[in-house]
Amino acid sequence: MIDENQLVSLLKNSKTQEKAFRNLISLYKERIYWHIRKIVLNHEDTDDILQNTFIKVFKNIHSFNEESKLYTWIYRIATNEAITFINKKAKQRQVDLSELQTQMTHNLQQDELFNGEEIQYILQKAIITLPQKQQLVFNMKYFDEMKYQEMSEILDTSVGALKASYFHAVKKIEKYIKAY
Repeated sequence: MIDENQLVSLLKNSKTQEKAFRNLISLYKERIYWHIRKIVLNHEDTDDILQNTFIKVFKNIHSFNEESKLYTWIYRIATNEAITFINKKAKQRQVDLSELQTQMTHNLQQDELFNGEEIQYILQKAIITLPQKQQLVFNMKYFDEMKYQEMSEILDTSVGALKASYFHAVKKIEKYIKAY
């Protein structure tokens, strides 16, 4: 298995870039897909955003400064792409973000690719009630089991603020589920 530094070198080399990019996609596609999917809750939208994410990675790999991990950098691009998509969708529909997220949750039950049980649906509804930053932090910590330091690099937020966001998110989710 190739290490991340070697992969970056191969990605930045025009002779090896194409093959290295295929390796990059096979390494990270599934994890990035599910990260985006937790934000937009729709398979087709997730696929589009995933494709846009990898296009941006390909176009901007030479500007990757290697101060963070490659995966962290890709994760940040995917997060920004997903948030931009959600905000643009809300603006196009002329609704606020919370109303759009409520609509997205209702659509989740009709999504044939969502095979979750009732408790998973309730959890998704609870997550949607959180402010966007808390949603991201909760998903990254709870589902992706990401360390606070990695989240800090991706979201450009202090570890302390992330811990507080996660704590508040968990409390709000618990309250929502108990009231459900």
